[in-house]
Amino acid sequence: MKFYSTKDSAYKQNLKTAVLNGLAPNKGLYMPEEIPVLPESFWDELPGKSMGQIGFEVLKHFFCPDIPEDTFRTMVEDAFNFPVPVVKINDRISVLELFHGPTLAFKDVGARFLARVMSYFADFGDRDINVLAATSGDTGSAVANGFLGVPHVNVHILYPKGLVSKLQELQFTTLGQNITAYEVDGVFDDCQRMVKEAFTDAELNRAKILTSANSINLARFLPQSVYYFHALAQIPREMWSSLVISVPSGNFGDITAGLVAWKMGLPVKRFIAAVNSNHVFTDYLETGVYRPEPSVATIANAMDVGDPSNFARVSKLFDDSADKMRKVVSSFSYSDSQIGKTISETYASSGYICDPHGAVGLAALNDGLHDDECGLFLETAHPAKFVDTVEKFVPVKVEIPARLQKFMEGRKQSVALAADYESLKSKLS
Repeated sequence: MKFYSTKDSAYKQNLKTAVLNGLAPNKGLYMPEEIPVLPESFWDELPGKSMGQIGFEVLKHFFCPDIPEDTFRTMVEDAFNFPVPVVKINDRISVLELFHGPTLAFKDVGARFLARVMSYFADFGDRDINVLAATSGDTGSAVANGFLGVPHVNVHILYPKGLVSKLQELQFTTLGQNITAYEVDGVFDDCQRMVKEAFTDAELNRAKILTSANSINLARFLPQSVYYFHALAQIPREMWSSLVISVPSGNFGDITAGLVAWKMGLPVKRFIAAVNSNHVFTDYLETGVYRPEPSVATIANAMDVGDPSNFARVSKLFDDSADKMRKVVSSFSYSDSQIGKTISETYASSGYICDPHGAVGLAALNDGLHDDECGLFLETAHPAKFVDTVEKFVPVKVEIPARLQKFMEGRKQSVALAADYESLKSKLS
């Protein structure tokens, strides 16, 4: 299969080039030239399959035969080797818990898969691959831990100073080895802009092999489609057609993956893109005009994105038509006080503790679910990663898992960086 650029559908590359380059030379994002519809037999057999087995059946259409099927099967089952359970909140709403991986966040799914695919394609002799990633929270930890110790791969993580939680920061600044963290004096959008400029810097790319580990890389966002299928495997089939999936959305990689799953035949009713005070997408659905804005800091910090990269992919899935998009996707925006209220009320009614991002997804279901519908929201990270915030809204202490406690014992190692591209280039050169 070929992959085209969202900036020019006539520009196409093979899988290896698209994965290792991350971003097309014209600054477009790569998309598969076709999205196959899965056969009816897939749905009949779905409930009995593991996430690794589902991942192979779904993703082989994009990654094979570039990667031989036997190799790919092992790769996928190794990457998806932790539970992703559906947990009931009340009679109408359930949650897909995506925080049972190594760094307790949903991005473990995409990052572990990407690391294995990139390692398979890496064959540059004495030249190392330099992986660049901007993070507003969990991408940094998932990517850093996914690539930790991988030979001939150097990872560079850019994050906004003071705008990620302490635990998130410790998960990618304490590792050392082939991981370098850059503490940028700016916001996430500055970090993302600097990474994109590096990919289009001809001089730097002649000297270095650069690739992306953000959701702009197709091998990071496509595997995230798998857990939408895995969720349905845990839900009675008679509920599928009335299911509304609420996706906490920042850079929109996760909902892009969900919509790819929908294009492949995922038999759900509709999606909600649930956002915090950064509501550029909500505004787009209301007006039909996309207007990026400076990002606003919130307690759901991983979603603090004012110009989501993956909007370009979402738009392509609907032929750049807001009208077509509105038939499948709606959007709700929530302030910090509304997020906190959802955390508090959910614990009071069910005993379940949401992290701030999951709370945004749940709030959208509480407000947007119709009488004849049932809902599923994505809990994208363990609440302990935001313990200081969450404990303001629940009357109990949040238990810190042993894996997080280990990171808390590490020593922060980061490089201070101004929010301009030349500062980054001087470090990479």
